[in-house]
Amino acid sequence: MAITATISVPITSPTRRSLASFNFFQSYSRSILATRQSTFKYPNSCMVASSMKTETPAKTTSSTSFLHQKESGFLHFAKYHGLGNDFVLIDNRDSSEPKISSEKAVQLCDRNFGVGADGVIFVLPGINGTDYTMRIFNSDGSEPEMCGNGVRCFAKFVSQLESLHGRHSFTVHTGAGRIVPEVLEDGNVKVDMGEPILKASDVPTKLSPNKDHAAVKSEIDVDGVIWNVTCVSMGNPHCVSFSRKGVQNLIVDELNLAEIGPKFERHEMFPARTNTEFVQVLSNSHLKMRVWERGAAETLACGTGACATVVAAVLEGRAGRNCTVDLPGGPLQIEWKDEDNHVYMTGSADLVYYGSLPL
Repeated sequence: MAITATISVPITSPTRRSLASFNFFQSYSRSILATRQSTFKYPNSCMVASSMKTETPAKTTSSTSFLHQKESGFLHFAKYHGLGNDFVLIDNRDSSEPKISSEKAVQLCDRNFGVGADGVIFVLPGINGTDYTMRIFNSDGSEPEMCGNGVRCFAKFVSQLESLHGRHSFTVHTGAGRIVPEVLEDGNVKVDMGEPILKASDVPTKLSPNKDHAAVKSEIDVDGVIWNVTCVSMGNPHCVSFSRKGVQNLIVDELNLAEIGPKFERHEMFPARTNTEFVQVLSNSHLKMRVWERGAAETLACGTGACATVVAAVLEGRAGRNCTVDLPGGPLQIEWKDEDNHVYMTGSADLVYYGSLPL
């Protein structure tokens, strides 16, 4: 049986924008401009694509109402992105277990036959004294400890759910520990990402430590090519490279990440697999980065990766503690503070649309 679904698209920019959106037939649907149809191969559902132009932002009351829909048999969600690193966000505050399985998350993340995303994020009740718990399934069904871009999207989603306004913060329990995101007055999100983990065995990596128990600018043979890498954990493992044998400063746009990324991710030196950042130094406070994410392939941005990159740049003497990190999806501001040893990440998180699907 074919069931149509509903998507509501809020526009935050005052400028005129044209969006690919989705028209779902339900009681809360708004009027739309229907155009050509396309098939959406999700179990028991059919999606109707439409084009919409608007010059006015959606009312907060309608989005809040949508987020609190409780029809049985339907999964209500919001689609967010942090610099193009995109996620399906699900309100899971009424249960300590995710509403959908990792297998269903893989279907949702499929960009041809699903909603399309790098991961599915759940807002669950807080534990150990925190306000909320964040869990995430990657597009391949694996569950990472944490996600930097994801936690910014998480923060903006919680603000919508709780109708919070102005500058505010809350505590979030993650697999990487306690994280504190703060939604700023300009809409950006600043996140205290905690202290980086540098001890090689805790990252984890099998590379031999060479600087205070850390693996800094260590050599690793990846398919016959010798790379220099620094290993950092931000609660999840990262391998950061600024150079390889014969090339002291990488030009990241010249790299074929689809070819070399998987070889790093599954290298025997990384028992838990790894995220890999390839970095070009533009100045003492400006870095350019591309990332191959564990479980998600190349993405447009990685928040924990940007944090690990600045830490690695400091350890290798390539940059200062406060840097702009340019990613394919846009910039992040990263600061590794000397006073408390914490890494702070500041960047955007934007709502794309709300939607519903039959379970």
